[in-house]
Amino acid sequence: MADVKGDAEALVPKFKFERILNQDQAGRRTSLHGTIEEQPALLILERASFPSSADYLGAVAGSLRTLKNLGANDIYHWYLANSGSIKPAATSENDSTDDSDVSFADLKINLIWPCTEKHVKKYSKQGVRYVTETPAIYRDHVRPYMQAQREAGRLNWAFNIIEGRKEAEDVIYRTPFGQAEPADEGFLLLPDLNWDRKTLDTLHLLGLVERRDLWSLRDLRKKHIPWLRHIKTKFIEATTALYPTVEPDQLKLYFHYQPTYHHLHIHIVHVALEAGATQAVGKAVGLDSVIDQLEVMQGDDDAGMDAVTLCYTLGEASDLWVDVFEPLKLKVAAEAIAEDQK
Repeated sequence: MADVKGDAEALVPKFKFERILNQDQAGRRTSLHGTIEEQPALLILERASFPSSADYLGAVAGSLRTLKNLGANDIYHWYLANSGSIKPAATSENDSTDDSDVSFADLKINLIWPCTEKHVKKYSKQGVRYVTETPAIYRDHVRPYMQAQREAGRLNWAFNIIEGRKEAEDVIYRTPFGQAEPADEGFLLLPDLNWDRKTLDTLHLLGLVERRDLWSLRDLRKKHIPWLRHIKTKFIEATTALYPTVEPDQLKLYFHYQPTYHHLHIHIVHVALEAGATQAVGKAVGLDSVIDQLEVMQGDDDAGMDAVTLCYTLGEASDLWVDVFEPLKLKVAAEAIAEDQK
């Protein structure tokens, strides 16, 4: 009886690589063209999920072959690492493999230290809810929540970047700090900490504004339209100048709502970056969509995004769900029951 399984397993080692056809899922899946026994073959490689073994996961941090820091700011640190599963060969007897180990990085690592309970909740597995934030809910509940987050000092890392104390070497473009005309319209552009800084199809940049009176897209008004268009132009020009193979129509710009931190910022990503949770409906709001909505909005120049209803997703462990939306949901349910009992 033929050993079907054994015969199938024997095929892969015979694969002779010719060229890369495609890389997708942020580089986690690669399609290769080659031959097996002189016949054309496609080999599709995809990284498996991390095993759930506590023994394995507990040993990962101490077993890395190489670790290169990409940046550090306040409690946030990010790295490229080589897990050591495959060691790239040196190109000659005199070459060190250290550099190739780094370029061969198969892990992107983010470290938050010391972390808070808020970080723990954010990164824990949890249920997700789709909520509706009316102008009244924003005014009476969400805006006070935002203010409390800002007053808790959770924006130090962003102010470090804006004022040039951290990550100055990473800034791709900026208006001279405090010298923009008018003075409150300065901004800067730098790599997002989740990008590996080399794979252009997964390019992800972050645009920060200098001014501190704009906490989120909720603070944008009709009077900001020219400024928003100017920012869009400058960010696209700076990105395509630094990465000449990227064209303007290969970029998309968006806000997060609710944002992770409450200081106005814009995400600039390559259109080939596959949309995960951070680009999904209920999280990402296109810059062009916000400009268009402001343009058609009735009212004077102070009419703004605080007057519209926004729908978005929240984790069940988030403070906004626990402290705001879940109590509002329970209140509405209780009122409905009371009304039915009349």
